Amino acid sequence: MTTNTAPGTAAFDAVVLAGGRAARLGGADKPGVRVGGRALLDRVLSACSGATTTVVVAEPRPTGRPVVWAREEPAGGGPLAALDAGLRHTAAELVLVLSADLPFLREETVRGLVAAVGTADGALLTDPDGRDQPLVAVYRGAALRRELARIAAEGPARAATVDSGAAGGPPRITAGKPARAGAGLAGLPLRLLTERLDLARIAEPLAAFDCDTWDDIAAARARIREHGHVLLDEWISAVKDELGIDLDVDTGTLLDLARDAAHGVARPAAPLTTFLVGYAAGLAGASGGPQAVAEAARKAAALAARWAEEGDPGGAPAAGNPPPGPGTPTGTAPGASSGGAQAAPADENPGAR
Repeated sequence: MTTNTAPGTAAFDAVVLAGGRAARLGGADKPGVRVGGRALLDRVLSACSGATTTVVVAEPRPTGRPVVWAREEPAGGGPLAALDAGLRHTAAELVLVLSADLPFLREETVRGLVAAVGTADGALLTDPDGRDQPLVAVYRGAALRRELARIAAEGPARAATVDSGAAGGPPRITAGKPARAGAGLAGLPLRLLTERLDLARIAEPLAAFDCDTWDDIAAARARIREHGHVLLDEWISAVKDELGIDLDVDTGTLLDLARDAAHGVARPAAPLTTFLVGYAAGLAGASGGPQAVAEAARKAAALAARWAEEGDPGGAPAAGNPPPGPGTPTGTAPGASSGGAQAAPADENPGAR
């Protein structure tokens, strides 16, 4: 399994829980629901692309990235059983644990969680109400194994329901129906995992947003379309996933290049120039990476600047337009008589749109 771990970031594995029943979605295939043109599961897998090994606990399905598949016993046994099944395929000291319904999780947040662990047992995100989100977290693998073993051993005695307690009060555990012998972790609540761990907390409401209902799905889709910068980032990420490209580039540089080409040359020059930059970077091969894109963009931007300067009435003659010949009035386009119709600027020419 390849990793894109950023320099200075501690190595980690990832476990993604994607096998829930999605009862609040009417039993729909939640990991496959699309937000911004991409399945929720693929969005989460993009966020944890820096993992050394990524394990998805669910029935196997096509994904945009290679993963290891695992399944809890019994199937549908709940998050603790699923986490235990996924954890068995990891070896890193740190383990990223995620649900498969996080549309706005980003690699930057994952790196922040890894860095926040410090000497603690882990670090997790909190939602807008300050509640812990244990399925958007990084844990020490040893701490997870220790706690899962403890919970499994106490399972029959602790098969209980955990409710939210009185308004504003702490959760409380009330006696419930005893678990059947050998049930282990199946059916036990996730809160049992974190109650004894020393955890750092990061407040990132957007990254912690999960999609439990169709209203949540609709809200996520609307946010992408209503926020310009989010829309652009989403589109670039979706295109990279669709094309199988795993390359981070400076989109600001490319946008500046497209703008300069459109204004200084002609509007069709913008998409064609950015295409040629990508093609040139591709010819550099895998060794080129983001630097090849940046260098190609720099050269093209410099060319666009020179082109624009030559088209400036106060500067040198525009490329392709020879200096006025004898008898040609200054300021008259070659081939046009004085007082006749003059060629429109490129950005006003209907054929250049």
